Amino acid sequence: MAGMATHVITGAGSGIGAAVARRLHARGDEIWLHARDAGRAKELAAEFPGARTLVGDLADPDRLSWAFSHQTLPERVDSLIHSAGVIELGRIGELTPKSWHHQLNVNLIAPAELTRHLLPQLRTARGQVVFVNSGSGLRAFGDWGAYAASKHGLKALADSLRHEEHGNGVRVTSVYPGRTASPMQAKVHQQEGREYDPAEWIDPESVATTVVMSLDLPRDAEVNDLTVRPGR
Repeated sequence: MAGMATHVITGAGSGIGAAVARRLHARGDEIWLHARDAGRAKELAAEFPGARTLVGDLADPDRLSWAFSHQTLPERVDSLIHSAGVIELGRIGELTPKSWHHQLNVNLIAPAELTRHLLPQLRTARGQVVFVNSGSGLRAFGDWGAYAASKHGLKALADSLRHEEHGNGVRVTSVYPGRTASPMQAKVHQQEGREYDPAEWIDPESVATTVVMSLDLPRDAEVNDLTVRPGR
């Protein structure tokens, strides 16, 4: 993206989202960081001086429209990067509707709703939507059913959006990282009853490199799907 671009990022507080935000902030781009509440927005603004914030609870996507109606949205969006996510492992026979709703809301419905609100700005800028998905968006295993369902849905969302917005010049990229060293991965290991060693997994900075590469790709090309696996 030539010149200073404007990016909206969810999940910028940790992991891959934070790594992407650091890269874009360091090179002088304008970043808008999504936060679940005003307190978290204040923390992100302190961590990234000059950044703007958007507040809304992804766990309650029905209220995002109301939340955004009381805030100023960016006039231009060169990229919308969906990096926020939640996970709760469990067998299909044991997962409650509450667990299903929470993962589907945060991982799938909220990204769709946020995209809907920012599509006019993305179309004007001929921008790009990046969905930080997961290897679970391509395959599912036991105990990962609800999370994998939300991520399979996210793939469908991205694929449909790509077809719908291609004529408007909006690029859509899905990135499928393997296990990445992050607070979420630490939680997964805790749920699995395993010891967590971040050195065993992908560094978030490595995934951020792939995301930024897709943003900077010349307009004659588009990265649709990119799988990133642990190299060790």
